[in-house]
Amino acid sequence: MQSDKLTLLNKQLKAIITDESNFIANLSNASALLFEQLDDINWAGFYLFDNDHNNLVLGPFQGKVACIRIENGKGVCGTSFKSGDSLIVSDVHEFPGHIACDAASRSEIVVPLIKGDVKIGVLDIDAPVRDRFSESDRLVLEEFCSILLNSSDTSSYQ
Repeated sequence: MQSDKLTLLNKQLKAIITDESNFIANLSNASALLFEQLDDINWAGFYLFDNDHNNLVLGPFQGKVACIRIENGKGVCGTSFKSGDSLIVSDVHEFPGHIACDAASRSEIVVPLIKGDVKIGVLDIDAPVRDRFSESDRLVLEEFCSILLNSSDTSSYQ
């Protein structure tokens, strides 16, 4: 992503969600914003932790039909969620245990959604090209998630 575009993305998110605290509504608009504004991606959305089943369940997203549940610790999303660390995968076919929801995806970035010390879910973005995501993308998307979480009422997800 270009630096100016990254800065604009987070400003746009703030403008969209500034007067809304509903978490699902904000996730929905956030996924649409990402899908509209980011080049060379084919999926952008969220998985939320289902404590009763110890897995991630599909949340708001933009793109093709997706996997509904991802086991905690499995695939890129489950690994990022379990570790609490963002992951950039240059080639998903080289990631052990990658879960292929869309065969066209080649690279992926996952940012965990953590508010305080509570893990809520992950932001997942897929791209149909290798090496799509950079460290600067990671930093901006981590800020994006922070803005989203701090502006939303996540109490029913904690």
